Formats: sequence, C-alpha cells, structure tokens
Amino acid sequence: MAVAPGRYRHYKGNYYQVIGTARHSETDEAMVVYRPLYGEGGLWVRPEAMFMETVLVDGKPVPRFARCPEED
Repeated sequence: MAVAPGRYRHYKGNYYQVIGTARHSETDEAMVVYRPLYGEGGLWVRPEAMFMETVLVDGKPVPRFARCPEED
C-alpha cells in the first residue's frame, strides 16, 4: 500500500510533509519522498517499509510516522 501524500507526525514529535512515493532505480524498492516542516525543509527519502513500520516507545508499539487528520 502506497503512503498517501499529506502531513505526518514522527513518533518523536516533529511534523513532515509527504510529497509522494518513488521507486529506487536499481532495486525497484518503494521509497517515500518527504520534507520536514521545520528547519530548511530539504527533500528526504526513506524506504516505504521503514516509513510504515512500528517502533517501540516505552515498551509499546507506535507507528514511526502517523498521518495527521485533514484540516478544514
């Protein structure tokens, strides 16, 4: 399942804007293209599987990135 464009919150608290998804030219791996909504805001990529995974925080699984509700 592709990551939808939009605003996401990282489990450590910062916010990011997902631009879309792309494919790695050599491996065909799905990648998420995003930018931080703080600092200089340069573009970053992360494997989609890693973007969607859960991490343990205080012994509890939480999403690494959680989609923010759409703002009206």
